[in-house]
Amino acid sequence: MKKRKVIKILAFTAVGVLVIITLANAWVIESTKNKIYHNIDDIPQKDVGLVLGTSDKLLNGEDNPFFHTRIDMAIKLYQSGKVKHLIVSGDNRSKFYNEPQKMKNALTKRGVPENAITLDYAGLRTLDSIVRCDKIFGQDDIIIVTQKFHCHRAIFLSNFYNIDALGMATAPVTGAIAFKTIVREIFARTMAIWDTYILNKSPKHLGEQELIIIE
Repeated sequence: MKKRKVIKILAFTAVGVLVIITLANAWVIESTKNKIYHNIDDIPQKDVGLVLGTSDKLLNGEDNPFFHTRIDMAIKLYQSGKVKHLIVSGDNRSKFYNEPQKMKNALTKRGVPENAITLDYAGLRTLDSIVRCDKIFGQDDIIIVTQKFHCHRAIFLSNFYNIDALGMATAPVTGAIAFKTIVREIFARTMAIWDTYILNKSPKHLGEQELIIIE
């Protein structure tokens, strides 16, 4: 009898968690879908693009397609005049792992001038990158560069923090790596709601302002 009761409790708990995750994802997607662009010609011009960081290499040493498609789109935005300046925001956990520097290197190698790039070394999470873009760099009207599935969460966070953000979706990434990342994103969207509306979390690092002046 006790075993049956435990199974029922576990089943109800599992259903409850599934419902919460489903509703959370529906909220994040529906509230942001009209702010995501797929054609660079359609997106309005803004002064600053925020490129969200990821490693340039996969664990097996191969090139990370998420990194390179973000770099490709950031370059297109800059070269087309849709943005005048790029903030590259990512993790810099040690001298051997530096996402912003890798992004800057990739951008300058393909013609983006150094003075058009600002490095944010404390973009440890998407939430940190979004908030720091406003609080540290003084930019609350931006284009976010990342994959479509990630754009939803990034714009949701921007909406919460009163940042006027549009998403420029990169070319899609396919295969097993894409599937695993999208599955993780389903849970990350739920956590985004928890971090904002429940915990009202702040970035791990803030510090002094480094205002970007766009001429």
